[in-house]
Amino acid sequence: MARIAVITHEFDRFERRRGLLLRRESPYMLGNLLEELKRRGHSVQILSGTSAKPEADIAVLHVDATVTPPDYVEYARAFPYCLNIGAADISKRRISGAVIGRNDGWQGPVIVKSSLNNLGTREQSLNRRSRRAGKPEPFPGVRVMAGYTIHNSLADVAEAVFEREDLVVEKFIPEAEPDGFGARFWIFCGERERCTRHVSPQNLVKGSDTIRREPVPVPEELRETRRKLGFDYGKFDFVMHEGKAVLLDANKTPGGARNLSSFLAAGNANLADGFEGLIRQFA
Repeated sequence: MARIAVITHEFDRFERRRGLLLRRESPYMLGNLLEELKRRGHSVQILSGTSAKPEADIAVLHVDATVTPPDYVEYARAFPYCLNIGAADISKRRISGAVIGRNDGWQGPVIVKSSLNNLGTREQSLNRRSRRAGKPEPFPGVRVMAGYTIHNSLADVAEAVFEREDLVVEKFIPEAEPDGFGARFWIFCGERERCTRHVSPQNLVKGSDTIRREPVPVPEELRETRRKLGFDYGKFDFVMHEGKAVLLDANKTPGGARNLSSFLAAGNANLADGFEGLIRQFA
């Protein structure tokens, strides 16, 4: 059985106490996966910050921020093997296949997004908790975006948007359906995976407003993208456009949303098999 260490930011809240019995629960998908691994006999230790020096066979770098601070990456290198150590930067400016510039020839609608995951709210939260603890902000100067905006064309996007490094402009290319719009979500851990296509009445497809979903294959070009980005575990959001897979979002700390709990839980055993495969391969 393996000793697993999970590296979280000093001010992350990987686990929370909930319910009358104050049971520890995690808002992250990894939390449910770890519970399955513990049932199989593996031990798990959640590390907050970079000061602990535990003995572990394998670690997971699970800092919930778009760009993992360098000291956490360096700390992760001290473990025999650490999952996702290569996925330290998942900013949309780096990973999105739909990003375009002011002079791009794209003639269709576009969407303005934060280059940070979750509109920058995670970085804002970590900054706030750091200030309360009397420590410097880990992500100084971060700007939280109120929400995405869709424009009919590039010409409708203000010039100032292109001058901001924290914003990106993407082709707006949801998969059109008679009853709404589609997007695809690929969840993986090692060699185990699930890939589903969700259809929503909203043109910004989210799991919470899905009206139907179906399993779909993972495009080979997306597997190559995963390899290049250094992901062992995580979730990719993508669409098929003109016959090609276009990555829109990569998440190394995917959440376990309550309204998708049964859907996510159904794959825990499969993902745990993938984690154990990584243990056998590296630990």
